[in-house]
Amino acid sequence: MKETTSKEKMLKKIRKALLEKRDNPYPNLEDTPLYKESDEFLEVMFAEQLTAIAGQFIYCADEIQFIENLLQLADEKQLRKIYCWETPLQELLSTYEYPFYSTDTDFMQADVGITLCEALIARNGSIMVSNASAAGRRLSIYPNIHIVLAYTSQLVMDLKDGFALLKEKYGEQLPSMISNITGPSRTADIEKTLVIGAHGPKELYVFLIDG
Repeated sequence: MKETTSKEKMLKKIRKALLEKRDNPYPNLEDTPLYKESDEFLEVMFAEQLTAIAGQFIYCADEIQFIENLLQLADEKQLRKIYCWETPLQELLSTYEYPFYSTDTDFMQADVGITLCEALIARNGSIMVSNASAAGRRLSIYPNIHIVLAYTSQLVMDLKDGFALLKEKYGEQLPSMISNITGPSRTADIEKTLVIGAHGPKELYVFLIDG
């Protein structure tokens, strides 16, 4: 009689398990929160998670303070070529006569790309973006410094909450590209040495306006 191999024994057990009908051990899995709720304010959680992955967080009480903080950052780092392509953001900067490039003229020499975002994910300090805005992808990827302007109303706990915001905003016409930015660009592909800014911005700043 031919001896049963280990592989055959394993397949036999799998077939037997598939034939047996069992109750679903997790009937409410989809409705169960992935993470424990926290009493911590979302902005505090986001700031802690963002700074833990080498991002920079700046809280602003209003738009005026945002402009003041932006001026201070630009002065400290000697930033001159600042690009902004989204109309609402351009209108805000123009209101306070803040200079910026509204086209891609001399884009290869860009110091900073300033963009809006779709949502801020507090649990992991990520920024949800899409290609629905005029900023596209280049403005958040090519310049060495990426600045994101967001509002507290865009803060959510987790990714599923971020997608709920997108669903509410766009309905069935969701953007074709939805992505998350988690800290500055980094890679350890070369000799397992961590390199910041290898495939994108070296620095990431999130300015959060209360409102």
